[in-house]
Amino acid sequence: MHDDRQLVEGRLGRAMRQFVRPAQYAARTPLALSVWHAPGEPVPVAEALEGTYEPFEPGAVWGKPWSTSWFRLRGEVPAAWEGRHVEAVVDPGFSGQGPGFQAEGLLYDASGVPLKGIHPRNRHLTVAARAVGGEPVHLLLEAAANPAVLRDFEPTSLGDVLTAGDRPIYRFRAADLAVLDEDVWHLVLDVEVLSELMHELDADRGRRHDILRALERMLDALDLHDVHGTAAAARAELAEVLARPAHASAHRVSAAGHAHIDSAWLWPLRETVRKASRTFANVTALARDYPELVFACSQAQQYAWVKEHQPHIWDRIKKAVADGNWAPVGSMWVESDANMPGGEALARQLVHGKKFFRDELGVETQEIWLPDSFGYTAAFPQLAKLAGAKWFLTQKLSWNRTNKMPHHTFWWEGIDGTRVFTHFPPVDTYNSQFHASELAHAERNFAEKGGASQSLVPFGWGDGGGGPTREMLEKARRLRSLEGSPRVEIEKPAAFFASAYEEYGAKAPVWSGELYLEMHRATYTTQAKTKQGNRRSEHALREAELWCTAAALRDPSYAYPYEDLDRIWKTVLLHQFHDILPGSSIAWVHREARETYARVLAELDVLTAEAAGRLGGGEPSVLNASPYPRSEVVDHDGQLVHVDVAGLGTRSLAEAAAHTRGPGARAAATREADEKIVLANEHLTVTIDGDGLLTSVRDVAAGGREVLAPGLRGNLLQLHPDHPTQYDAWDLDAHYRHTRTDLTDAESVELVEDGPLRVSVRVTRAFGASRVTQEYRLAAGSRRLDVVTDIDWQESEKVLKAAFPLDVHAERSAAEIQFGHVHRPTHANTGWDAARYEICAHRWLRVAEEGYGVALLNDSTYGHDVTRTPHDRGLGTTVRLTLLRAPHSPDPETDLGTHRFTYALLPGATTGDAVAGGLALNLPLRIATVPDVAPLVAVDDPAVTIESVKLAEDRSGDVVVRLYESRGGRASATLSAAFPVAGADETDLLERPLRPADTSDTGLALHLRPFQILTLRLRPV
Repeated sequence: MHDDRQLVEGRLGRAMRQFVRPAQYAARTPLALSVWHAPGEPVPVAEALEGTYEPFEPGAVWGKPWSTSWFRLRGEVPAAWEGRHVEAVVDPGFSGQGPGFQAEGLLYDASGVPLKGIHPRNRHLTVAARAVGGEPVHLLLEAAANPAVLRDFEPTSLGDVLTAGDRPIYRFRAADLAVLDEDVWHLVLDVEVLSELMHELDADRGRRHDILRALERMLDALDLHDVHGTAAAARAELAEVLARPAHASAHRVSAAGHAHIDSAWLWPLRETVRKASRTFANVTALARDYPELVFACSQAQQYAWVKEHQPHIWDRIKKAVADGNWAPVGSMWVESDANMPGGEALARQLVHGKKFFRDELGVETQEIWLPDSFGYTAAFPQLAKLAGAKWFLTQKLSWNRTNKMPHHTFWWEGIDGTRVFTHFPPVDTYNSQFHASELAHAERNFAEKGGASQSLVPFGWGDGGGGPTREMLEKARRLRSLEGSPRVEIEKPAAFFASAYEEYGAKAPVWSGELYLEMHRATYTTQAKTKQGNRRSEHALREAELWCTAAALRDPSYAYPYEDLDRIWKTVLLHQFHDILPGSSIAWVHREARETYARVLAELDVLTAEAAGRLGGGEPSVLNASPYPRSEVVDHDGQLVHVDVAGLGTRSLAEAAAHTRGPGARAAATREADEKIVLANEHLTVTIDGDGLLTSVRDVAAGGREVLAPGLRGNLLQLHPDHPTQYDAWDLDAHYRHTRTDLTDAESVELVEDGPLRVSVRVTRAFGASRVTQEYRLAAGSRRLDVVTDIDWQESEKVLKAAFPLDVHAERSAAEIQFGHVHRPTHANTGWDAARYEICAHRWLRVAEEGYGVALLNDSTYGHDVTRTPHDRGLGTTVRLTLLRAPHSPDPETDLGTHRFTYALLPGATTGDAVAGGLALNLPLRIATVPDVAPLVAVDDPAVTIESVKLAEDRSGDVVVRLYESRGGRASATLSAAFPVAGADETDLLERPLRPADTSDTGLALHLRPFQILTLRLRPV
């Protein structure tokens, strides 16, 4: 037989493009338009209904960036359309950008009830399935002039309403009433499904040729000059090939509607409120026509927004949940970043997310749903289990640039040994459209073939694109069982996971440790002030909850600020979203984040001060929110005082100072002839040269051991060019390391404090357009050398690092993560090792050889790199902190301006020292007028770290204590309380009892495995 495939396919393409698709609407008539341009920020529909509207013609421009215009659409159904399917079809000027990255709209009825979103791939609203001639049509369109910001990662001023300008950016194309020809519409879908499938089949497959000939017969039956009259006959020619069932061995796809909506990214938070509303209106409308629809939707925050701002849509969501069309998933307040949130914050993501879904919708979510976060902490499996989640889903690791993950369905094992059943959809997208190429890729790509036979496919347009469409649902119907294609079943993700577990759970492989994304490594650093705001807010919340709990237990009249703490926690959790905390949003988002963190910290400071004031009268005292005892130098009214204070307790300043160490606890500074300055106390001797760099750090307790690698200098600031291939804010590509400038020139090196309680040297440098001042501070009695840094950062597309070459032969580094730490090789033996050239650490990173270790502590830095450093006497290890970047997209002025942060060198550090030191740096001692208050709770094994102390969420007055084993070994300890306890339970993260705690006369007996998290609920007498 002659091969005429290309001819037939070309004929089909032209017929569909030129004749069939344009014929889906059989008739059109324009709607009359009028407009009211809302001043300033968006307004509620009630205000828009009272606006003053002016006539508006299609073809006119509208919408300065980030503005909102309200359009009235009026008309009536022509008498000739009686009984037809009539729709309003609206195009406010959609551009070639993808759905969600341009103009969007929400249609209301004449009374202001929201109906449906309007998006580039979803422009219609059904007016009547069987219209009545002469029926009036009155609609109101809320149109958002959101600009397309991310264009080839070029710098743009469009990312902030303050800089975006006033020029209108859209031209309104059309708003019509139209008759949908359902035969033609269904013909288009039939052809799309079959032709897409045909192109995925090999040329030697008979099925491919059967489809080709059926399409050819369809074309023969179709009169291109009478598509409406012949569409039904054309469809009949395709019925037989569409009816052939899938093979018994075909891959099974569990499909769930989806609309991944970034809670902020290339738009501000306020716009996400509207994006969610538009999409949720679409989905609830779609469910009325497609009862098989299941929409999987995460992020409790977005539900809360819709509940507050769109009560009509909220009622429809509740009905869809009850009817089984809507599946709340994810268990988290937002789809947060999964590297940088602190341990307690990640627990609260689950607490607040699960609680919202349970209380508001009666649903106990069962999975962690994070398709788009930039790598995943190895603490997650345990947190998931403790929150009552059984399953974990992500897709992001399909973005790895170096190594392909070897599994799609597997057990993920965390640092404590807990495992969670995990799935990576092999379709490699969370925005599937049911294109045959996507389904074929899912089947070919699926790593567990031969052991498992099913995978999950989330489908729908995201980021404000409107979610699943009726066309997708129609395709799913045709693909339910179609020869040559995977079988498609729309169902809840929970049904997929249960089925996959039953089929493969006993045989699934195990992946142990973090899920590191080999991309987007710069998100540990970009937008430093956002990260700093998060870190400080997390610790301020920890402190506020502790002292508020102490006040509530000590003073029965004190009202624990449940509502305030709940609201503040949710604000902090929101800003941990995976495009806010990572620094990958537009300037507007980060400007508002800085303002929000300032308000949060001010409010928490007031709450803490009020709580401290309710502890009773007293004298100036030191408050320690860390669980570890502290011996530090503090500044009180301009005077330095050396104090000792127990963990989680208070001590009068006078008594704390009186009980410090004797005369040996002193710090001194000396100048040497070669411009060097030597700082010394009983633990360290530190030498700073004329360039302001560390040339020697000797550990007195280790026999004067030199900490720095021979011939190398510490705290060396290094500047690299930083030009990622793409994804400016996100990526730190490996080629940045090819070029660097060492910042060795100092304008001044001066001794500014010379003891006896603290010695300090100030170093000032200028480079490029920037200026940095650093103070080395060594306090009496301290093993920690602080580097307090003030910088006016004015560089462009550079990355700044601080290097510490250490004389430590370390095979691996240990970096703090949530509720523990992970080890990573310092070598690059494999592609997996080499790809981890930038890593995330929380408050500390430690490198060690047998018998000796050194830690670097920080108060707001997450990005680090660790490399092996050969020298004349052996092999050392260089640890670098990544301090600042200056990408231009999506925020063209990222990080420009002044910054203040501290990092510290801790020689001779054990893991326990690093844990305690990191907490101390991040929880500065507070001075307030209070009495001596014994620690509310205490444990007698320092390997057990108390993470949080608070009152129970149910307002029972119970005290909740969360703690964990922090050193990576087993621990047995006794927890004692400073208040009488009637009983105690071990609970899950949501404070629901699991089992009675093991109590004795001395307290609660604790037995923890490595990195185990334990939540205890104590009932005060």
